[in-house]
Amino acid sequence: MGRGGRGGGRRLFPFYPSTSLPAAIGFSLLLLNLSQPRASAAPSPPPSSALAFDYGDALTKSLLYFEAQRSGRLPYNQRVSWRHHSALSDGLEQGVDLVGGYYDAGDNVKFGLPMAFTVTMVAWGVVEYGEEIAGAGELEHALEAIKWGTDYLDMTTSRRAFKIDASHPGSDLASETAAAMAAASVVFRRRNPHYSHLLLHHAQQLFDVAAARKYYASVSGYDDELLWAALWLHRATAGAGLGDDGSGVYLDYVVRNGHALGGTGWAVTEFSWDIKYAGVQVLASKLLMERGQRWPEEAAAAEEILMQFQSKAEHYLCACLGKNNGTNVRRTPGGLLYVRPWNNMQYVSGAAFLLTVYADALRRSGQALPCPGGAARPSDLLSTAKSSVDYILGANPMGLSYLVGYGPRFPRQVHHRGASMTSYKETRSFIGCTQGYDDWYGRQEDNPNILVGALVGGPGGDDVFQDERQNYMQTEACTYNTAPLIGVFAKLHRLRLEESAGGPPRRCSLLNPR
Repeated sequence: MGRGGRGGGRRLFPFYPSTSLPAAIGFSLLLLNLSQPRASAAPSPPPSSALAFDYGDALTKSLLYFEAQRSGRLPYNQRVSWRHHSALSDGLEQGVDLVGGYYDAGDNVKFGLPMAFTVTMVAWGVVEYGEEIAGAGELEHALEAIKWGTDYLDMTTSRRAFKIDASHPGSDLASETAAAMAAASVVFRRRNPHYSHLLLHHAQQLFDVAAARKYYASVSGYDDELLWAALWLHRATAGAGLGDDGSGVYLDYVVRNGHALGGTGWAVTEFSWDIKYAGVQVLASKLLMERGQRWPEEAAAAEEILMQFQSKAEHYLCACLGKNNGTNVRRTPGGLLYVRPWNNMQYVSGAAFLLTVYADALRRSGQALPCPGGAARPSDLLSTAKSSVDYILGANPMGLSYLVGYGPRFPRQVHHRGASMTSYKETRSFIGCTQGYDDWYGRQEDNPNILVGALVGGPGGDDVFQDERQNYMQTEACTYNTAPLIGVFAKLHRLRLEESAGGPPRRCSLLNPR
């Protein structure tokens, strides 16, 4: 797992067995990882700026990636044919069934916190751009990706289990899982009301535990997750018709605790599974900006606090645009947003999503983004998001798509256990952990299986990328890298269709109107 955020890097033990550590209600504890990248080759000249990308194809491939990350017994409609059933005894030691969920990245580990964040981000993408995803013919696959995750998170223990419960609290995991379930409940409200209600009920239970029993001994903390979960529960309960007994209590929690939990104070320049303040601040800002469209009484009552959240959201967005007087997000010579060497693309995809969502919120409310370096129009935010996506797809000095399987040139030695070894379906022979490391990890050949839709860690600060399996900082892909791109690809695909047709196509009505 390519780790980032306040907690720094992790240690990697490539291709040796990893133990899943889910907690109660399907959680998994975090592990840390280590390895050494190799030297990089010089980049080739930048490609033409006139490159046109097929965002619909990128969307299709991105959703396919989540099927490659599935753990457990695979369904009949599994499209990634080289994957087979795996980890079918999860939970057996504890006498429970914990089969399923997603492998986090290149190893056979199921980490609860980033898995839940992945589900939250895919769900947020569907909430914002469900019509666009449906128009691209990918809504069912997006819903399947969400439900595969929430079905697992709604379980109760794991392979070698360290429980998180009232006696052994873990507020960050509980809160993120509550956020994932709440966001998913919004997605399924009309299509599967019973499942939506079940997710919302369990999200509320989890949040109660997280808020009452605060603890997690980590430098990255849990404050942002508590606010994140409360905002998603507000969104979910407001649409569920629960009135003051539902949505009001969660907005009140955000307003009362916004300062103490850092939501109105932290001015950040990154957004990831580990540090969510930018996402929290954008969600809170949308409440303020939509006060004439959604939940007007509550938004008006909380206006002063929400404005403080919004000022911090604006700091993050202006930093991505390079329009702050002081702190901006660094850019590579090729124009890529650059936060840190380890799995930098997670920050790029997250920024692209928040910029896209905020651009739409500004457009709907008729506003511009006030930055110290000058006001930015909604089109400026969307243009920055698009340039990041285009860089990912090949408009970069290496002329390489960092989305695996997209275009003619993409990473061939992705740091991924399953993709780098011959499929069991093909050989029908067992490969032990030591054998996998000795026989496959160090090979110089391309992976026998293409991990389609995976977004790898990406190039360094000099735009240089070395496609080597051992270079895990650049070649490992993670579920939370790809997750934010689902909504962005769908939005850009719709815009491309509108440009081609000379006007917006007929809108779908499969989800609640925004």
